[in-house]
Amino acid sequence: MAEAHSGQAPEARPSLSLSLSLLPIIALFGAIGISMATVGTGGGALLLSILFAATIAGLVARKAGAGWQEIQQETGRQIADALPAILILLTIGALIGSWMFSGTIPMMVVLGIDLIDPRFMVLTAFVATAVMSLISGTSWGSAGTIGVALMGAAQAMGLPLAPVAGAVVSGAYFGDKLSPLSDMTNIAAIGAGADLYDHIRCMLWTSLPAAAIAVVTFAGLGLAGVSSGTLASSDAALIKGELVGAFDLGPLAALPLLVALVGIALRKPPALVILASSVLALIVGIFGQGFSFVGAVASFVDGFSAAVNLTGAEFTPSVENLLNRGGLMSMSGTLLFIIAAFLLAAGMKVSGAIDRLLNALLDLVQSVVSLVAATMAAGAIMVAMTSHGGVTALIVGGLFRRPFAERDLEPQYLSRTIEDSVTVTEPLMPWTVSGVFMASTLGVPTLALAPWAVFCWLGPVTSLAAALFLARKFKGA
Repeated sequence: MAEAHSGQAPEARPSLSLSLSLLPIIALFGAIGISMATVGTGGGALLLSILFAATIAGLVARKAGAGWQEIQQETGRQIADALPAILILLTIGALIGSWMFSGTIPMMVVLGIDLIDPRFMVLTAFVATAVMSLISGTSWGSAGTIGVALMGAAQAMGLPLAPVAGAVVSGAYFGDKLSPLSDMTNIAAIGAGADLYDHIRCMLWTSLPAAAIAVVTFAGLGLAGVSSGTLASSDAALIKGELVGAFDLGPLAALPLLVALVGIALRKPPALVILASSVLALIVGIFGQGFSFVGAVASFVDGFSAAVNLTGAEFTPSVENLLNRGGLMSMSGTLLFIIAAFLLAAGMKVSGAIDRLLNALLDLVQSVVSLVAATMAAGAIMVAMTSHGGVTALIVGGLFRRPFAERDLEPQYLSRTIEDSVTVTEPLMPWTVSGVFMASTLGVPTLALAPWAVFCWLGPVTSLAAALFLARKFKGA
């Protein structure tokens, strides 16, 4: 994940049994499975599943001797650690509403209709977000700017949104993972005690094959018609005509995008860059589009409304759905997911369940392959329960340094394994902060986009394949 977190390792409670440590995880996946089989994958069912698992984690913590006060304090610490990510989440909501107000997103949608072949929209989404993330070092900034515009263009073209969203997430994390500017890339190297550039070079052996497979897959989807749109070219032209008629899509509309791209590329604080771009977008909307100040405030807080800002104009349902979105309040529901996830994580931390699970995995190590598999499992479990990519990298890195060194494996192999199990898998988990962020920003549920996030779920596969090579190269196989 791009947005790294910091914090302290939980105090271990060695008396907790392995079965009790696993109970909240079993409860979480069991509740999600029952929800999917009965009421589907809606947000309400997922939230209740997380809260149910958090309740079980609280009961386990109680049995381990921890109280509600400890859980509350740990939840507060986690929210404080995640505050930068939460601020980005909120500002992205404001950005979407503001960019609609300024005509920035409509401009990019029109450009997408004119310039992008619908057959290759999924491939374009992967490449564009990958380049942006590689330059800027932030998957969230890439998805929240270029990704949002690409999703709007895909919607206007009548394309299935899940494949495009999966490609955006794949590209965002490919670039972020290999960027020396990425927080998570640096922290993974620090956690494993590896040189940063040795770490990046080592990741090429697993990331490039996964990216190549993703490119072939995304190109094949378009050529095979899997990601083809349902709109005829005349319908796309009608949508374009409605947008051109409603907005002034001249150079002024591009200014908010330019500010965001430059600010992110210069490594300025993402939340401040996004906020500055949003404010500029509101100014452009007032003076460039002729909208009112009241409309600007409403777009920033509640999201853009065609009925408020474009009174008297009539739009097709597809265009109206495209325009009416964004705003700070659009992310309020997402905060409930984050609080629920942190309650679950806090219960498992104060009970010592996470430490117990990590040490149990370490006890299973018998070979290079099992060592890599145990490291990946430890990383995936911890980030799934905490949403703290940075803390996960530091704790798992410290825990597995010695076993890697005992098998003559250089530190960059450990740091690569951490990234392949933490960075790219977190956005595939609908209860984590990254999973919630991507789903909210792109407007596609995590479980719907996850099968299309080819690069992300190939990360563990290519990492295990690399482990087989290491088993032949180094002793201890």
